[in-house]
Amino acid sequence: MGRDIQVTAADVARLAGVGRAAVSNWRRRHDDFPQPAGGTATSPSFSYADIRRWLQAHGESKTFPEREWLWQELRLIVEEDDLPALIADLGVFLLFLRREAGAWRRLAAKDDTELARLLPERIRGTCTGFAFPADLGIAEAGLMRRVGELAGDQGVLETFEFLRRRYFELHSRRVYTTPGEVVTLMLDLLGDDVGSVLDPACGSGSYLIGAHDRFTGVTLKGQDADHAVAGLTAVRLALHGADSDLRCGDSLRADAFPQASVDAVVGNPPFNDRNWGYDELTADPRWEYGLPPRMESELAWVQHALARLNPGGTAALLMPPAVANRKSGRRIRTQLLRRGALRAVIALPTGSIPNTAVALTVWVLVKPGDGPAPGHVLMVDTSDRDDYADLAVGSWRAFREGRPLDETVSRGVPLIDLLDDEVDLTPGRHLSTVGEAPSAEQVTGVTGELTKLLGVVGDLIPTVDADSRSLPLVPVSELVRRGMLTLLQQTPVRPGEGSDVPDGTRVLTARDVVEGRPASGTSPEHAVGRAIVVQPGDVVVPQVVRTLVATVVTEGGAVAGSHLSVLRPDPAQLDPDFLAGFLCGSENLREYSSLSSQYRVEVRRARIPLLPFDEQRRYGTAFRRLSAFHAALREATALGETLAQRIADGLTHGTVTPPGEKDDTGRIDEKARRKATRQH
Repeated sequence: MGRDIQVTAADVARLAGVGRAAVSNWRRRHDDFPQPAGGTATSPSFSYADIRRWLQAHGESKTFPEREWLWQELRLIVEEDDLPALIADLGVFLLFLRREAGAWRRLAAKDDTELARLLPERIRGTCTGFAFPADLGIAEAGLMRRVGELAGDQGVLETFEFLRRRYFELHSRRVYTTPGEVVTLMLDLLGDDVGSVLDPACGSGSYLIGAHDRFTGVTLKGQDADHAVAGLTAVRLALHGADSDLRCGDSLRADAFPQASVDAVVGNPPFNDRNWGYDELTADPRWEYGLPPRMESELAWVQHALARLNPGGTAALLMPPAVANRKSGRRIRTQLLRRGALRAVIALPTGSIPNTAVALTVWVLVKPGDGPAPGHVLMVDTSDRDDYADLAVGSWRAFREGRPLDETVSRGVPLIDLLDDEVDLTPGRHLSTVGEAPSAEQVTGVTGELTKLLGVVGDLIPTVDADSRSLPLVPVSELVRRGMLTLLQQTPVRPGEGSDVPDGTRVLTARDVVEGRPASGTSPEHAVGRAIVVQPGDVVVPQVVRTLVATVVTEGGAVAGSHLSVLRPDPAQLDPDFLAGFLCGSENLREYSSLSSQYRVEVRRARIPLLPFDEQRRYGTAFRRLSAFHAALREATALGETLAQRIADGLTHGTVTPPGEKDDTGRIDEKARRKATRQH
């Protein structure tokens, strides 16, 4: 019996060129559909050989996606542990195609036997610096031919990126991809005049690729402890046309660039690594600011970055929040501050880095030169902001250029305030005093805004008539059965499964719906299994909520994010505002599952009245007005909280005072006010 592999339902959908819902239908409707060979009841896997036979038998007239079949054939050729090496070899072959397109056309005209004999030597002669097998078998030569044909159709770079993505989807725990927004943020913090960049734990190379795209003529250096990942990333950089030198190895224990001196260091070093090399690296010259404690591997990476920088060079490193206040690292933090190496600490929102349970921080470091150490350190807290990247970069640039800071999120903290017994560098701790002394103009400005908004709120209160009738209710599932609406439910991508949604696609997240804002997510940061594109008139409902929420989409084009239900009413039978309004009614809470302080919204069970369309529109108009009233009320509440805090801060700091005694003209009697002040 030949070798076989297992494929998921998502793989089957890709092989057939259909959505995953079609695979579910096939399993229900076709008795001869292959039975699961592994996996779980909710996420089964199937024999690839069985699936291949079934698809070929049931799809005689259908053209299947060639690259998906090629990917599964690669998995058949070698064991899983050897798969990254095979993809790297294919990457070197693709690099040869890019550099020697004419030579490949001549070689491709030969039969597989001659191709297997001639190709290795030609590739090694063209792609110096990259390993490639000295001998190819007939099967491997045929594989190269298929990859070459795919590259001719889809492009050299896209072919390699496809194979690389599929591998990392299959081994999602081996390496994760840093979200594009975070990559851009970190590179922006490095500045504009950057000629060389080092990523000492480069993984899949997101920062190095980003640096190649951002900085003209930049030289890139990278290192990663995972040999397979490092090999794939080296080929990836070459295919992107980058001037790069990428090595394999642990940068702390076996630094591949001990004499390097670069303009910038950027990266996501490993967190909480107890086996980082404390015992063997005790006397390492990189520990200029102190020997990193055994439990503080992050401070070893910080000093490694500083040791590789040119004087005045900048490093941006992603750090867990505990590094800012652990007692064991206090002495090193003190030295970093006193010598002017640590210049900024930026708190990011929870979820900005997927699969990370805590809100991470960015440490911005500058290699000290001959000048005096700076007297302030920038603290930025964007932990509750969606525009965190713009705020972080804007604050850093303003701080370096001596311009005023956005005091709602940032502050230049004097060193004397940081060098206490704890040396706590948590941004939130040092931003609590920002804005405590508002001017009188700031208070009167917010007062005017609130007064105006309260007038609008009053005008938006819906008018309703008294009535005591009962409405005929039916579940949403019945509306679906009658063809009055279509129900689409989005789920996240499970580990080991991929997404058919192209990178960079706008994603409407559950948080967007709850907060009533436009789509703010992008793929693959918010990976979903299928492209459910929302349309104007759709009603979108989060599947887990604290209070019931249903939003009518006004701007289409985004893909529904995970844990969202999309209800698409027939516009001739069902008014979307009417539908959304009743979905939010407290009456429906009994239909949902309680999860402590939240509800799991089982939208099929929600009950909606069956009313004539004209009456639905009357209800819809009332619900739209009620939604506008609710939004204005929330805004007024937030503005009122701001006003109350500003008045309290102004009173305690003396920038505003209570009303004084007034003379006959209505003006405050300053003499009487001063006398009363002296008496107190």
